[in-house]
Amino acid sequence: MIRLNLRLSIVLAGALLVSGCAQIGNVFNFGDEGPRETAQTENRIPLVGFDQEVLPEEGLKGAGFYLPDPSTIDQWALPGANPEQSPPHADAAKALTVAWKRDFGAAQGRNAHVMAPPVAVNGKIYVMDGHATVSALDARTGAQVWKSDLRGRARRDTVAFGGGLAIAEGKLVVTSGYRFVTQLDAETGAVLWRTQTEQPIHAAPTISGGRIFVVAIDNTLLTFDFTTGKEGWTYQALTEPARLLAASSPAVSGDTVVAAFGSGELIALRAANGNDLWSEALSRASRTNALSEIRDIAGRPVIYQGDVVAVSHSGVLSSTDLRTGQTRWTLPITGITTPWVAGDVIYVVDRAGKLYCLARETGLAYWVRDLGEGREKRGGFLGFGGGSDATRAKVKPVWSSPILAAGRLLLASNTGEMVAVNARTGEVERSVNLGESVTVGPIALGETVYFVTDEARLIAVR
Repeated sequence: MIRLNLRLSIVLAGALLVSGCAQIGNVFNFGDEGPRETAQTENRIPLVGFDQEVLPEEGLKGAGFYLPDPSTIDQWALPGANPEQSPPHADAAKALTVAWKRDFGAAQGRNAHVMAPPVAVNGKIYVMDGHATVSALDARTGAQVWKSDLRGRARRDTVAFGGGLAIAEGKLVVTSGYRFVTQLDAETGAVLWRTQTEQPIHAAPTISGGRIFVVAIDNTLLTFDFTTGKEGWTYQALTEPARLLAASSPAVSGDTVVAAFGSGELIALRAANGNDLWSEALSRASRTNALSEIRDIAGRPVIYQGDVVAVSHSGVLSSTDLRTGQTRWTLPITGITTPWVAGDVIYVVDRAGKLYCLARETGLAYWVRDLGEGREKRGGFLGFGGGSDATRAKVKPVWSSPILAAGRLLLASNTGEMVAVNARTGEVERSVNLGESVTVGPIALGETVYFVTDEARLIAVR
């Protein structure tokens, strides 16, 4: 595939427009007959300028594509279910009814942010609140099995947030903004070892090959021995002063680990020793506003059948060859969530609330659904509080990462709404009021999909 140069000249951009890609939002008509031969839709790559909108490809409207059949998931041990961060199509939440809700800790506030995705094995759901209190809940009823407050007692341990959970071999690994990595017995909550870190950790860990991989707030990839907690090799990416609250978990395939950083760097390393294999910057060549200066890749990179898919806050969605680091295609999509890759397609929701269904091979769009349309609410004065109705800015909901369950994409928003979107057509089939803000992506176990709310409540949807 061709590597697209993001710094195209005006002349070249005009040539691309003449060649005619239906994904370009404002195609010019120059009055000529155009090319006598055109590439088949499935052989094209997206040629979309970074000041343009990604639109459905004309040749793909109504076209079918392959999706794996849904299957029952009996464990969700890592933030993205498995080391590749690529969960299967879940056979869950068919009725879309809320079975129960359970509190598990401190709600979101000035000094508490619920950021950890839940994990689940052996009929238990593991969750963490904004103050490093970890709980094990019965997956069927939500009843508490055990609870452990992991905060230290030093002065610097009074305020922190972030971190996450991962499970392997009956052991629960916890990372935290309170500057530690620890391992607990998943059945009892007993602490097995605890290792202090120099920097806070806002991301959840990934476990693979006897190692723990996690990214600290200073853009350092840390590794630890799973059995002992002893620190192994580290990798320092570019430091970035401006970044998002959320953070990414590495993806691992075989002996290759792919990590995303607040600098917008996507780096592949040898898992055994940290030797770098390739790197890619998911950042626009020219940024036009202050927000685009935040280059963070907050969602997890996804490894699927030899491709690495990731999206940045700076406005780049890319598909990269895992082995060579060659960029297959890029699109101007700004995201802070994790893409979902399945079969022939990639699903991703952007910062503005548009949900895209893209061809995995080419990046061309089958459909685009604007989930923010009709859901805008008046925010504060120019978006900052106060003011009259006339001066209040319209604010769209912020959506979580999607999950593919029973042929539908399930997403929840910070307004408390869950939507079920037909995975093939993009039509919104159902809307369910969860009653609380959700920004963490859901997981599936058995027949149930679980949502963690910003108020530290676990909601089971069946």
